[in-house]
Amino acid sequence: MASAAKSSRSRPAGHSGVLPMHAAAGGGGGGGGDGAGSRLADKLKIFKTDKFDPDSYVQSKCQTMNEKEIRQLCSYLQDLKKASAEEMRRSVYANYAAFIRTSKEISDLERELQSIKNLLNTQSALIHGLSEGVQIDSLTTGPEDSEEESFSTVEDQELSEIQNWYTDFPERLDVLLAERRVDEALDALDEAERIAADAKQKQILSTAEILALKRAISDNRQKLSDQLAEAACQSSTCGIELRAAASALKRLGDGPRAHSLLLSAHNQRLQGNIQTTHPSSTAYRGAYTAALAKQVFSAISHALSDSMEVFGDEPSYASEVVTWATKQAMLFALLVKRHALASCAASGGLRAAAECVQIALGYCSLLEARGLSLSGVVMKQFRPCVEQALDSSLRRIEESTSALAAADNWVLVYSPTGIRPFARSSAGNMAPKLSSSAHRFNSMVQDFFEDVGPLLSLQLGGSTMDGLLKIFNTYIDLLVSALPSSMDDEANLEGLGNKIIRMAETDEQQLALLANASLLAEELLPRAAMKLPSVNQTSMDSMPKRGPEKQNRASEHREWKRKLQRMVDKLRDSFCRQHALALIFTEEGDTHLSAEMYINMDNNVQEIEWVPSLIFQELYAKLHRMAGIATEMFVGRERFATLLMMRLTETVILWLSEDQTFWEEIEEGPRALGPLGLQQFYLDMQFVILFGQGRFLSRHVHQVILNIIDRGMAAFSATGLDPDSALPSDDWFIEVAQDTISRISGKAQTATSEREVHSPTASVSAQSVSSVRSHGSS
Repeated sequence: MASAAKSSRSRPAGHSGVLPMHAAAGGGGGGGGDGAGSRLADKLKIFKTDKFDPDSYVQSKCQTMNEKEIRQLCSYLQDLKKASAEEMRRSVYANYAAFIRTSKEISDLERELQSIKNLLNTQSALIHGLSEGVQIDSLTTGPEDSEEESFSTVEDQELSEIQNWYTDFPERLDVLLAERRVDEALDALDEAERIAADAKQKQILSTAEILALKRAISDNRQKLSDQLAEAACQSSTCGIELRAAASALKRLGDGPRAHSLLLSAHNQRLQGNIQTTHPSSTAYRGAYTAALAKQVFSAISHALSDSMEVFGDEPSYASEVVTWATKQAMLFALLVKRHALASCAASGGLRAAAECVQIALGYCSLLEARGLSLSGVVMKQFRPCVEQALDSSLRRIEESTSALAAADNWVLVYSPTGIRPFARSSAGNMAPKLSSSAHRFNSMVQDFFEDVGPLLSLQLGGSTMDGLLKIFNTYIDLLVSALPSSMDDEANLEGLGNKIIRMAETDEQQLALLANASLLAEELLPRAAMKLPSVNQTSMDSMPKRGPEKQNRASEHREWKRKLQRMVDKLRDSFCRQHALALIFTEEGDTHLSAEMYINMDNNVQEIEWVPSLIFQELYAKLHRMAGIATEMFVGRERFATLLMMRLTETVILWLSEDQTFWEEIEEGPRALGPLGLQQFYLDMQFVILFGQGRFLSRHVHQVILNIIDRGMAAFSATGLDPDSALPSDDWFIEVAQDTISRISGKAQTATSEREVHSPTASVSAQSVSSVRSHGSS
């Protein structure tokens, strides 16, 4: 086993072979499958040559590198080393079952061969004895004088030294066994084996005596073996005595039995210690996990040490130790799962579950230093319970936030007492302001990330981030449901289920919904995610040249933030759609923006007061009022507020651009658009361009307005009239639009002529009107 561990540490690690210079600089991509394996083998050939010089190789690769690149190279090689060690461990575990099964079959075959050999030796000795007996009988037929002389010679001959030893051997061995003098008994048995072989060769003892001696040796070996096995099974046998018994059994030629008894003894002691570790006797789950882990992993460590000391690193015994250790680790994991993690999973106790996992991984790491990796076995059992605890924790966040949303008054305040404070906003030194449900959501998410951090070894990073996206999306749905218009949406009501949401009636409350969502998505949730080690490592790594793994993590984190933003966009679009519909339609369902309002102007006999249409005045008034509120709510996030106002303008303009009924009446209706209607239509569009420049109008919407003007002027041209001759000068449109803007915004006005001559805004507006007029004419 030691050799296996050593090989896993000494192999070059990595997924794409030996690190070339460009990989250190650019972090080249890793391969996979058979292609990656063949490339790895090709790149490792340089290390297998007898003439390979590590110092020369490193010097050749690093000679042109600066300190930063060398550090990056070292970091990359460390990552490859860890990946290689993990891959080696998986490969070894994948083949353990077949290897152990083959080893046992070989051991059984060796024992059968030894039995056959002993049987053949016995049969050979029996045949040889019978043959000698026949010869002795034939000799008795000789002359009586020879027979008498032979017997007298035997009787008179003194017993030889070997015969004396043969006579004393059984009694002496019985004494040694009775006194448990194991080493001396082993020496006596070895001596008996040697003497039996020597006597057979020199024919000092008869065949019958040799057979009797061998039977005595065999019987006493078995007796000693049983005596050692009995001693090894005693709970009172200490570690030294256990190792001595196993070593003696191995010397007797029964190594597999010795190793099995060694592991059985450790298992017996472990089971006894486990029985004394009761879940009810500990104050909390972590204490039970720690106590149980100490018992189990200490037993595994001692068994590993005893096996190495007695049997060395022989593969068959090392594999048996690994199998036994895996079984004990599995037992440990099941006990912790039953008595600690199961309750954590049911109650959503993610922190308690994380503590149990950390304790287990800490003990596993101690054995990994000795080449035995059990973390995979333990984590495989822990994973379902931890995932359940993760889901329960996320569900608790969702339920708690929903409960608070039912009573949330949607007023932004600083963090209230009882909720942990969090990091200050990037806008400045002021802590961020949220409504009560958003404060609770943020606080619980922070705790969640702190608890889930130690569980990343279970490779739960993806499910953790996805789970957070899910509950944030649920919270966004709650905010959408707080918009008054959502009550008319049956699909939204079905999604709410039995949840009760307090409506956001005023503009301030509705903007507070957006402030909650934007601050959580842009700052607070990404900052909370920084508590995850993998995310933090990705974010802190500002080096432009990174390995593929870090680049993937950075890409995944960016995609996660984009998903958060898309959820905020859903709320923003609902907000803008609600306010746009409120501007366009009346409560009875009629529209404030129809073709008739322009077509009927030429049939109106009353004097016309030239101002932008009411719907566009209300649009600007709403934008102006909301912009003032957003200035206080979105401190440091003015871009979000600007995009929100632009989106509201875009919603109204796109509705006009895509309203088929409106354009069918303008272009194909029974009554054509007249000069006054064109003038009002042109004034409305120019008014939107003027008040939206730089604040409420994007380039895309500006182009849409130009296209709308083109379409209206084309419809007017279809009547045979010239639009340019029907429209007043550009200055007239600027004056009317600016007067309306000043009146709605409440700004003091100066003389019209002075504004037209000196105002930069008037200059820009004039250019805009001129460009629109020329665009429409073309």
